[in-house]
Amino acid sequence: MVTWLRANLFNNVFNSAITVLLGTLLLYVLSQVWGWGINHAVWVADAEQCNTARGAGACWGVVAEKYRIIIFGRYPFEAQWRPLLATLLLMALLLASCVRLFWKPWLAALWVGVLVVFFILMHGGVLGLATVTTDQWGGLPLTILLASLSVVGAFPLAVLLALGRMSDLPVIRSLCTVYVELIRGVPLISVLFMASFLFPLFMPVGTSIDVLLRVLVAMILFAGAYLAEVIRGGLQAIPRGQYEAAASLGLTYWQMQGKIILPQALATVVPGIMNNFISTFKDTSLVTIVSLYELTGSLDLAVNSDPDWLPYKLEGYLFIAAIYFVFCFSLSRYSQWVERQVSRGKVH
Repeated sequence: MVTWLRANLFNNVFNSAITVLLGTLLLYVLSQVWGWGINHAVWVADAEQCNTARGAGACWGVVAEKYRIIIFGRYPFEAQWRPLLATLLLMALLLASCVRLFWKPWLAALWVGVLVVFFILMHGGVLGLATVTTDQWGGLPLTILLASLSVVGAFPLAVLLALGRMSDLPVIRSLCTVYVELIRGVPLISVLFMASFLFPLFMPVGTSIDVLLRVLVAMILFAGAYLAEVIRGGLQAIPRGQYEAAASLGLTYWQMQGKIILPQALATVVPGIMNNFISTFKDTSLVTIVSLYELTGSLDLAVNSDPDWLPYKLEGYLFIAAIYFVFCFSLSRYSQWVERQVSRGKVH
């Protein structure tokens, strides 16, 4: 450790001065944050104590008071065990899908089964469960649902688009190129607005598609366009000799792609793929603009309706930021693990 510090931080007078200056500034900032967020903070759900300590310390009491609304949104209070159980099942499925031991053909059937159970628990209407419409879904269950299904739906679409852009057929290549460039040329907010407000105008009178389904499709189409470019970069990195070798073996186009080209291409762009997944997870916060109250929307719903806690929205946002950080950091660490497995030849 001493050798590393001397070589990287104190190797000359100038670097030593910069290190001391930045270290002092960092210690000062950390001491202020510690005092505001820990030492002088209010941890109980008491608005009067928060008002007394206002300015000197954080009011984490807003989280203690409103955490159920933040986590579950407008879902009926007495039935919140249902989204809790549904979310735990979906998260367990996601964790299982990240373990190579479970990469079996039956994993697809497990996904279908868990999603069926998820929607039964969330929506109800069967098995004696009261019906809860999708406009009452919110919080963490909605965030995880949108992120998971967006990634699962976008991946096969992205593979097809990437292969289409590399195709020798001009019509297919042009259609895929127009789609990708069109979607990537507009912000996600525009796509969500179109799916939520403009798309119903083109539907026959009396026909309505659930807003959650429309938003989910919009996010899949958007994420698929960005992910397609990542995968196309991996395809272009494959030497031409790999294609020629596969063709010399008499493999069909899809056999060549499935057995030789795509596995190498996807392994090459693991960081880019995971970065796209993380971006999709964070993009779920934008669905608030179309009246779907995920984590950030649920916080606004919880705090804006109660003037006593309105001044402490910052603490609520920090709590949500911590949730996002845990998920995104976990995805990042998993990405690094996959990269190490790929480099060792253990993932195919």
